[in-house]
Amino acid sequence: MKILLRLASYLLHPLWMPFAGSLFYFIFTPRFFPREIIEAKLLAIAIITIFIPIVFYFLLKNLGKAGTIFLDEVGERKWPLFFFILLTAMVLNQVLNIYNYPALFYYFAGILISSIIAYILSWFKIKVSLHMVGISGLLMFVIGFCVYFHLYFIYSISFLIIATGLSASSRLYYKAHTKWELFLGLITGLAPQAIMFGLWFTEYRMSNLFSG
Repeated sequence: MKILLRLASYLLHPLWMPFAGSLFYFIFTPRFFPREIIEAKLLAIAIITIFIPIVFYFLLKNLGKAGTIFLDEVGERKWPLFFFILLTAMVLNQVLNIYNYPALFYYFAGILISSIIAYILSWFKIKVSLHMVGISGLLMFVIGFCVYFHLYFIYSISFLIIATGLSASSRLYYKAHTKWELFLGLITGLAPQAIMFGLWFTEYRMSNLFSG
């Protein structure tokens, strides 16, 4: 069990969640995209949201500004979160657009809002669980995606619910967060994605209304 919880801390790290959502989108979206486009978008997203943040983390670690990759101290989170906000904005501005990739665009818009909330809270010395922010945001995105496209991915949603519980258990087991911080992270991840899904669905209904 200890090994499973340790693996969950790394495999369910929030850094993987933007790419995981993007991969899910391009695999299961009913829309057709050329393979070259998919590969280019996924590579760009991986570089911006995974590789660049990892390099930035090691830079901060060498400067003595960060400890572990989990950023256990609330004071360590300010620069990484601010930098990640800029990178997420770059994805929205340079990699995706709302017309060709609406679902993915709104997903990253939700990630941006969650990151801003976590960043603001860090200035008040409130440490939310970034693991919960990431996995709960992905869970809400997949649920919204399935509702929008009338897909029944029960196993995928069930897996993400279990993963959310496993992630919370691992953070509690290693005493990285309190129950309150986990709950706050859950809400910080879920709420922006739910709001973005509402905007996406409303826009879809309005466009159909005017086109009809």
